[in-house]
This record gives sequence, C-alpha cells and structure tokens, in this order.
Amino acid sequence: MISLADQMRRIEQGTLTPEAALAESLAAIEAHEGTIKAFVNRTKNPKAQTKGPLRGIAVGIKDIIDTADLPTEMGAAIYKGNQPRADAPVVMQLKQAGATVVGKTTTTAFAANDPTPTLNPRNLGHTPGGSSSGSAAAVAAGMIPLAVGTQTGGSVIRPASFCGVAAIKPSYRLLPPVGVKIFSWTLDTVGLFAAGVEDVAMALAAVTGRSELNAPEMKSPRIGVVTQDFAGPPETGGAEAQQHAARAAAKAGASVRELKMPVIVAEAWRIHIIVQQFEAHQAFAWEYGENYDAMPPLLRKRLDDSRHYTPADYDAARNVAVKARAALNEIFKDVDVLLALSAPGIAPKGLDSTGDARYNQLWTLMGTPCVNVPAYVADGNLPVGVQTIADYGDDAKAIAAARFMERALR
Repeated sequence: MISLADQMRRIEQGTLTPEAALAESLAAIEAHEGTIKAFVNRTKNPKAQTKGPLRGIAVGIKDIIDTADLPTEMGAAIYKGNQPRADAPVVMQLKQAGATVVGKTTTTAFAANDPTPTLNPRNLGHTPGGSSSGSAAAVAAGMIPLAVGTQTGGSVIRPASFCGVAAIKPSYRLLPPVGVKIFSWTLDTVGLFAAGVEDVAMALAAVTGRSELNAPEMKSPRIGVVTQDFAGPPETGGAEAQQHAARAAAKAGASVRELKMPVIVAEAWRIHIIVQQFEAHQAFAWEYGENYDAMPPLLRKRLDDSRHYTPADYDAARNVAVKARAALNEIFKDVDVLLALSAPGIAPKGLDSTGDARYNQLWTLMGTPCVNVPAYVADGNLPVGVQTIADYGDDAKAIAAARFMERALR
C-alpha cells in the first residue's frame, strides 16, 4: 500500500515532488484497476497541486459525494450521467488541503445493499465489503493513499476490516455530510481510508485543519473490551481477532478489562434500524415513489419491508438513542476507549453480499469516533480488524489509542 504519511514527509523534505507522488498513484491505478474495479469514473489528466499539506496526495471519492468535475451516479441507473454543479464541502476541504481527486470510487447502489463489481485485493474471491467498496479496495490494492467513504450502518469500518486497511468513522459531522446523497441524516457520517493509523490521522488533521487530531500514541490506555453479545456471536476469525488484540494490548502495557453494556445501550443497537429506515423513506421519497421499478432491488425490498414504521416508532427510537448516549458517556469516565470487532469475521465469499453491519450500527447511532486497526489474518489471506472507540468528540483519543493498538499488534 502507499503510505500517505511517507509521501507527505518526503514531499516536505524535498526528496519527492508532488508530481512524482501523484504519478506513483496513477501508475498503480493503471496496473491494478483492470482487476480490482475500484473506480466508476476517473479524472482525465489529473494535476498535482503545489500548495497545501496534502499536495501530491491522490484521493478517491465515494460516488455518492458530489463532485463538480465528475458525475455522481450513486451506483444507481436512475442517476446515470448525473453531473453536480458543485463539489461537496468535504471535497473542497480536500482540494484546499492540496489533495488531487483522481476518481470516483464504487458504491453499493445508494450506499445500501446492492453490491458493486469491486473485488477484495486480499482475496479476489471475496467481497471488499460495502457500501464504500471502491474506497477500501483502492487503498488496499495500493492504488491511492487516501479515499473517502460514508457510514450509515458499517460502511467505512467494515470494508476497512475486510480489506485490511486503516479507517476512521469520525465523530458525527466532524466531516460535513452536505453534498452527500442522504440515506439517514441522523446516521450518515463521512470517513477516511488509508494504509495505517498514522496516515488516517495526518489526513484527517489536514482536511479539518485540526492539528490535534494527528495525536501521538497513547501510553497505557484503559481499554474496555466489548463483545456486543446482543448483536449475535462472531463468525470465522472474529473471536480470534478480538482475543488476539486484547492480549496484545495487555502485553504492551494497557489496562484491559471486559465490559458489559447497559441494557439501554443494547436497546439502542436494536432500534438503529427504525431510525435508519424511517429516515430512508423520506430521503428516497422521490426515487421510491416516482421511480419504483428502477430502484436497486435489494434497497427497494428493504424499503418495502420497512413501510410499517410510524412517527411514534421513530420518536421512541430517538428517545432510546438519547438515553443510550448518556449511558455511554458514563462508561467513558472509567475507560479511555472501547475495543470491539470491526466486523463479525472475514469478508464473505463471492460478491452477492457485502457483509453484516451488526457490529458497527450501534456506534454509528451513538456518533462516536471509531478507528479500524487490522488485527488478524485468517485463512485465505483474509483480514479481520478491531475498532478503537472513544466518546463523542474525542477523535484524537480514538486515534491515539488506535496507534497504540497498531503497534501492539505488530
């Protein structure tokens, strides 16, 4: 993989030009894209910028995020050829930091369930995950050092786990979701993929202008291990990955103990679907109501099956979420971060499914920052990640603990 941090350092030192850094990515795309199929549209003759901390850094943008120079088709036939007039704010933040957009990465249709043709670079017979399929795969294949994705259930952290890359789902709305096709405005969160935790940290700091997000490694963190029993048991490789990570953290000097989540937090996990689907019916009112037959089949069925949720159901679910966030805030008074699986296990075989978000959806609803750290490689060269989770707004702490976790796992 291409290290963003390494490229940034060499550019700053003058041993690598922005043009040469960009050329490295463009050559890698030419070499691997024919197999991986991570991009749906690519920029013609992209040019490296000469100013900004991310000058020379190639970035891929998930194709539900508006770009003025490339179509935003959302993986859906309804929007084929759709050309936005303006860049989404997060795209402008990247450009203002010096990054060069080299293309739009594949997304499951409307960032829902209908898969893309993208392959997992770790094992071509398995899904890269979704919905940010192309963003995770492009970084994992060593084509680009940085990619943007979004998460409503588990669409950043899960594909990062399946593809063996680092990623952050920041605190809710740290990165602006304006100019992004909305699925659920309570949940949708813009995130980043990169080769390692340092790369993610440096990118997030550069994009937001918040230098404190490039946090140094935490020393002796207090870690609460969360198995999420309410979400069902882990799959192949999952339990091994979490146990391996917990042992490695303890050996490296962390205080590690298992935590059981309060009942209200488990209840929040259950009602995530109510919030998501109630808002989805409003977000897709035009597509579902006026273009029903053209809707992607898996998303259409998902909407068909969730028409029964009422405003009262939605209000009750939001009330549960508020109480769960308060309960979670109390938990973070006794631990620095939580350690949870990033996915139930390895990436499913084939491309029919992008995997299960059941280990991600709670944290998306809670709005907490989550950082995926590759933790374990199962048979078939298939990675499984763990996520460090901090309290809302404590993104620097989630990153600092992820750096500790990454070193411990080496």
